[in-house]
Amino acid sequence: MKRYLFFPFLLLFIIYYLLLAIRLPSALAQSYSTCDLCGFCPPNQPPSNWENCRACLYQSSSTDPNSLETLVIEPTTNLPPTPMPGRWYTFIGCVKTNLNSFESEGAAGSVVQILLDLLFSVAGGLSLIYFIYGSFLILTSQSEPERLNQGRGIIYGAIAGIVFSLSAVFLINLIASGILKIPGFSSPIP
Repeated sequence: MKRYLFFPFLLLFIIYYLLLAIRLPSALAQSYSTCDLCGFCPPNQPPSNWENCRACLYQSSSTDPNSLETLVIEPTTNLPPTPMPGRWYTFIGCVKTNLNSFESEGAAGSVVQILLDLLFSVAGGLSLIYFIYGSFLILTSQSEPERLNQGRGIIYGAIAGIVFSLSAVFLINLIASGILKIPGFSSPIP
């Protein structure tokens, strides 16, 4: 009778180790996340801006999206690869904030500096476009005083916009870095 009890336990023991042997290689297999931060979600093709995003966030990974290096999950931490610290990929391109967290000195100043540079760049660009538009109105006015005055007014406004943009950038940088000495702001042009 004892011999008959031994066989079921032996059979269960063999089945348990066979299942463990089957499950063990799958546990050691490489795991992948569903999507990376650049929008690549296999089996779909990577987005058109994937290479620019990869160069910004995952500089050490392969340029071939089929290598799946941006999707590999670290087995010890169970996390996908982390992007380069202080970098964000946005619709305007790679934004480098040069900060790891907002607890470091100069973090808020560098983010505000980036936003102000973007804002005043757009304002200066719009002023240039209006300057060209006003010049076009003057050139095509054919001595019509109303269109001539309208073009002149647009050019004056564009010049005022360019002067405002340049002086605002200079004053903000002068006050933030020269007077208040806020870390993260670049020093004004001497």
